[in-house]
Amino acid sequence: MSLTNPLGDVPLTDPQAMRALAHPVRLAILSFLQRSGPATATTLAPQVNATPSVVSWHLRHLAGFGLVTDADPADAPGDRRQRWWVAVGKGFRIEATDDPAAQLLADQMYEAGLAQVSSWMTDVRPTLPPEWLRTAGLSNTRVALTADELAALDEAIDQLLAPYVHRETPPDGARPVRILRHFMPLEES
Repeated sequence: MSLTNPLGDVPLTDPQAMRALAHPVRLAILSFLQRSGPATATTLAPQVNATPSVVSWHLRHLAGFGLVTDADPADAPGDRRQRWWVAVGKGFRIEATDDPAAQLLADQMYEAGLAQVSSWMTDVRPTLPPEWLRTAGLSNTRVALTADELAALDEAIDQLLAPYVHRETPPDGARPVRILRHFMPLEES
């Protein structure tokens, strides 16, 4: 699977892969692996509210679509007898189409995004120091664009983010930041 976009995201074009990832547990597994690195089914189970055997089944399903793979033994902490899994890319992207599989996955991604925002507001935001509160942001901008201009804007944002996504060692004082982007074309006025 080629990771040719600037962020190294896994491109999902296969409707079966989209349907597979649209399952809430699978989406949660992949998100955890992308966020936290290698994990076993046992470590993932409490994170995704499923039993280790159910998580193991979902991991094998995700592996069948090239979304997760066995972790390099050098990157897998702890007991080498356990099977450690890792996400193939730091993220993934789908092309929103009228395909029901793409719609199903997009709906699950929006639900997960809303849950992330809600969790951040209640659990993280109250603990942030003032300098992080000032930089945490939300914007809601309306702009008139053609489809080509929107695609170019998306690509330009990817190019801006890419150096931060790919750097090996963040500087002192860095912390993980979740950036959610929603491009929502509105009805013509």
